[in-house]
Amino acid sequence: MNQLLILNGTIVTSESTSEADIAVKDGIIEAIGSFSLSDFPGSFVIDAKDKYIFPAGIDPHVHLQLPTPAGPSSDDFLSGSMAAIAGGTTFLIDFVTPAKGQPLQEALDQRQKEAAECLTGYTFHMGITWYDSSIPGQMAWCVNEAGIRTFKAYLAYKGSIGIEYHELEQVMKTAALLQACVLVHCEEGDAIIRNQQEFIRNGQTGPMYHSLSRQAETEAESVRKVIDLCRSTGCRTYIVHTSAALSIKYIRAAKKEGLPVFCETCPQYLLLDESVYSKPLPDSLKYIISPPIRSKKDQEALWLGMADHTVDVISTDHCPFNLKGQKDTGINDFTKIPNGAGGIESRLALLYTFGVLNNKISFHQFVELTSARAAKIFGLYPQKGAIAVGSDADLLIWNPETKSVISPANLRQHCDSSIYEGFETTGCAETVIRNGSILFHKNRFV
Repeated sequence: MNQLLILNGTIVTSESTSEADIAVKDGIIEAIGSFSLSDFPGSFVIDAKDKYIFPAGIDPHVHLQLPTPAGPSSDDFLSGSMAAIAGGTTFLIDFVTPAKGQPLQEALDQRQKEAAECLTGYTFHMGITWYDSSIPGQMAWCVNEAGIRTFKAYLAYKGSIGIEYHELEQVMKTAALLQACVLVHCEEGDAIIRNQQEFIRNGQTGPMYHSLSRQAETEAESVRKVIDLCRSTGCRTYIVHTSAALSIKYIRAAKKEGLPVFCETCPQYLLLDESVYSKPLPDSLKYIISPPIRSKKDQEALWLGMADHTVDVISTDHCPFNLKGQKDTGINDFTKIPNGAGGIESRLALLYTFGVLNNKISFHQFVELTSARAAKIFGLYPQKGAIAVGSDADLLIWNPETKSVISPANLRQHCDSSIYEGFETTGCAETVIRNGSILFHKNRFV
């Protein structure tokens, strides 16, 4: 269908709320106002009475089909995008993760083939997993030829995809010249390896020691150093999956200083606390993520950071692994457990329930955190993340009354467990529209 008319809904953007109708033609929002059927004859009509209309979600941090020694993450681009759509998200940003020494263009070509079945809109951040004198030129190719303006560096995972601070500095200098943005996984990789080795030597091998090997200070100290590099290079810097109160303190100060620093966190750090690592095996294995889940104090600091706009974006870092056959390969050695958990389908319902309905964030902040801010940071706005004439018709009709209990059985993600199992949520993605086409309606794919 090339014409769509949405009537009687309440439009909520990051800036305003209004009672209005939306006319869509050829995938673009053609008009917003008060209309009758005769104004746009031949349109397919959706009655959105008593529903909210949000810009569809944008998740700028997902890892679909991520290769690991325990096998790829359990969602490929087809199943992961289906889960995203069912949760109200229509645009994803995944990652290209080159092998050591692999040319960035070759890695991108390979990743694009893997993503061919993706049902959402998508693009990539380019991982810088190794560094030599050729990298600045390859980064310029990414920006000027491939249209990729974001790069990802890992300060953890030394020995595989992690790089050193002096290498990150060169990446950031190059990105600043290219007017690109660098995303950074901030953890002190060398300290983590030392901690891990000591725990394993002492026979301390359970999931709790994953958390203890990566305490909040290992993140916050890395955040502090990266902010220093942002200051010296002028590079736009996006700190992924922030989890620690002290990290928030440093980022808040950097923003007040006027540095081009952006902050992301995820629902797992807002809603879970470190007690999950005390659960019996094998259940505790599913919470092995990096950074690990923190204390209630850290949790509270993140909510405050959302309220005062220190936190810019809520992503998921979606990277699920099955408990049986993947996570349990490290049941006797926490360093062998693949790191990651799923959340791509539950993100909006969780933030709506525990953020908006608990008066921790406003409706406008909800839209800002789940779509608009990411669109602005990553160059998608106002085509995405907005409801305006001329914007892409990526729309989410939200039913605020539906209640649900999260369970692996009712999720589309391909995983035998969920870190949010048992969470009761209110509100759901009733109708999901991408480029003017209805993809999902009343719990069914169209």
